Amino acid sequence: MNLESLAQEISESILDTPEKRAAFQRRFLRKGGVLDGLFAELPYLPPEVRKERGKVLNALRQAAQRRLEEAERTAPSPVEPSPRRYADPTFPHVIYASGGRHPLSIVERRIIRLFQRMGYSLAEGPEIEDEWHNFSALNFEPDHPARDMQDTFFIEPEKGILLRTHTSTVQIRVMEKQKPPLRILAPGRVYRHETISARSHVYFHQVEGLCVEEDLSAADLKATLTYFLKGLFGESIRLRWRASYFPFTEMSAEVDVSCLICGGEGCSVCKQSGWVEVLGCGMVDPNVLSACGIDPQKYRGFAFGLGVERLTQLLYNIPDIRLFSQNDIRFLKSFQTYAPLL
Repeated sequence: MNLESLAQEISESILDTPEKRAAFQRRFLRKGGVLDGLFAELPYLPPEVRKERGKVLNALRQAAQRRLEEAERTAPSPVEPSPRRYADPTFPHVIYASGGRHPLSIVERRIIRLFQRMGYSLAEGPEIEDEWHNFSALNFEPDHPARDMQDTFFIEPEKGILLRTHTSTVQIRVMEKQKPPLRILAPGRVYRHETISARSHVYFHQVEGLCVEEDLSAADLKATLTYFLKGLFGESIRLRWRASYFPFTEMSAEVDVSCLICGGEGCSVCKQSGWVEVLGCGMVDPNVLSACGIDPQKYRGFAFGLGVERLTQLLYNIPDIRLFSQNDIRFLKSFQTYAPLL
């Protein structure tokens, strides 16, 4: 058989269909094909001819293999016929409505945007914590009532493993790893053993902030929170500052805003007082800075914490905190048109 004609046939074969490629493979590359027959004749040839003929046959087999691989690589993918669909004109038309953001997500995003304008960055931490980060590092005494099982969900009491009761734990973890100046915001879910009512739940969402720099004062704290609250509720909102106590701050204060639900006339949310507490704050206690390895003689800090549910209730006139976790589609649909305003 003329080997030159075989080489020409290999290079000029049209392999544009699966059937043609299969026939090409049987002829040149499979057992019983033309090249396989020529290889079987090699032992009967003179030694000087056998070696040269073997080189040529190997080259032809390699050329055929390359030709087939190239044809398969460039061949278009087979198009599977689409299954035939039948429309039933009597079937009711279904309107698929787009989803909406949860009201807590909307408000949390607005809070974050306001503080980001003031140079705060986001920080995260675990929801399952230890007593050191949740209590001890925050200056809670060993016999503090908040450590009791009535206020805290302990997972492993003997090891001090619990569900965090506030996102202040994130502030401790950041101060342990980073050095001042610091401006962080820690949003997240927290857990407390409380009676479920229109005002409280066993889990809720907090956003806590921390600023640690040189020469900070309570005036900086007040200016920061006033800017935030007026940016969230509007310039006309009335604020009330009250002295308070937190183990991890000294001085400590709570901030109330005039109730937007009842207009200050009194309702279940404001306990008929016309005011609603929205956050707690204060100057970071020097003991907390020292516990995290920060020199309290050089640096001062302020911290604040606010509940996302409480702010959302005021902004959207929601009388019952339990609505946020009931997954009532009627309630959630009412927020489909809302979007972050900042």
